[in-house]
Amino acid sequence: MLQPKSYKYRKQHRGRLKGIASKGTKISFGEYGLKAQESSWITARQIEAARRVMTRYTRKGGKIWIRIFPDKPVTARAAETRMGKGKGNVDHYVSPVIKGKVLFEISGIEKEEAKLALNLASDKLPIKTSFLERKLF
Repeated sequence: MLQPKSYKYRKQHRGRLKGIASKGTKISFGEYGLKAQESSWITARQIEAARRVMTRYTRKGGKIWIRIFPDKPVTARAAETRMGKGKGNVDHYVSPVIKGKVLFEISGIEKEEAKLALNLASDKLPIKTSFLERKLF
């Protein structure tokens, strides 16, 4: 699974997910993409599950780009622990995704096949997504 190699601070505040993405909203690498229609945290496990299902569906025929990286640590307290003993240990990593961000890109396969592969990947994610096609001028 994806996670940072090193970090300056071990624990982070939660932050807020508001607004619409201004960066990473257009397809940069592939021909087709999957765009977020909602804001949410996407865990490293969900990203890996989406990557696996796309790779298996395309049978290693196309190239896949993952445009998000889980670099935000989420802490969790041990079960049945009383309050007041500080922040818990890092449990897993998430990628905060804002509405409008491109999550995955794919190329090297037909449009219908890419649409099905990205649809299968979108089923593994906790947000609504839309299929995106690169506009060539």
